[in-house]
Amino acid sequence: MDIRALLGGLLFALIWSSAFASARIIVEAAPPLTALALRFLISGGIGIGIALAMGQSMRLSAAQWRAVVIFGICQNALYLGLNFVAMQWIEASLAAIIASTMPLLVAAASWGLFRDRLPALGLAGLAAGFFGVGLIMVQRLSGGADALGIVLCLIGAVALTVATLAVRVAAQGGGNLLMIVGLQMLVGSAVLAPIAALTETIVVDWSVPLVVAFAYTTLMPGLLATLIWFWLVGRIGATRAATFHFLNPVFGVAIAAVLLGEGLSWVDALGVAIVAAGILAVQLSRAKPA
Repeated sequence: MDIRALLGGLLFALIWSSAFASARIIVEAAPPLTALALRFLISGGIGIGIALAMGQSMRLSAAQWRAVVIFGICQNALYLGLNFVAMQWIEASLAAIIASTMPLLVAAASWGLFRDRLPALGLAGLAAGFFGVGLIMVQRLSGGADALGIVLCLIGAVALTVATLAVRVAAQGGGNLLMIVGLQMLVGSAVLAPIAALTETIVVDWSVPLVVAFAYTTLMPGLLATLIWFWLVGRIGATRAATFHFLNPVFGVAIAAVLLGEGLSWVDALGVAIVAAGILAVQLSRAKPA
């Protein structure tokens, strides 16, 4: 892995993990699906505008268009939509930890459904990762965490897994990479906007933190992090790129503690360490030659 990929992966993990804290600020002051649909509309419009200025084209292959639609629905509408709704009731750190199970779910699906070989280290990593998440959830539930919020985040993690499996196709033909990123944002906006219109009342508690959080999540996690992720998968492959996800539970919990003042018990710290180790073990085992 070259230095550019390493730095890109670290930057992706940091930005991706910070999205949970900024999302928590947003959903405490504005309707979640409306805010998310607007974020996707702005991010997608900016991305497509820059892509057109760079000479990129919307002439994608049929496989790329399918991947854009799947990614837009599964990651943006389902994964982020469910997480934004859930974070009205649960802490950002817990949402980040649950979302960080995606590499474990991808590995489990590849092993159980697609018969991909997974060495003993990978199996041990799967077991450890799911144990760590279970440990945290049992502790949080006993402490009064909202069960519905946890379920929504779990469903979102499954949707993110499906989106990740579609990234490889969408990342091919990197010349239109920014265009692809922008288009899948618009897919998410198109799906969420009518749902938000039917289910939410637009009441916003305006404040400087809300404006800053919305601008940040629109430009950084919304556009830059997604662009880095597509670029990273195209440069080093999905398996190596997913290795950086082992940093997400660590970064996510730390950022939520610093920015939002969320508490961290010794059980949380132990669970985060176990999850991170499990993700790293799975990705290292999959990176080895069969």
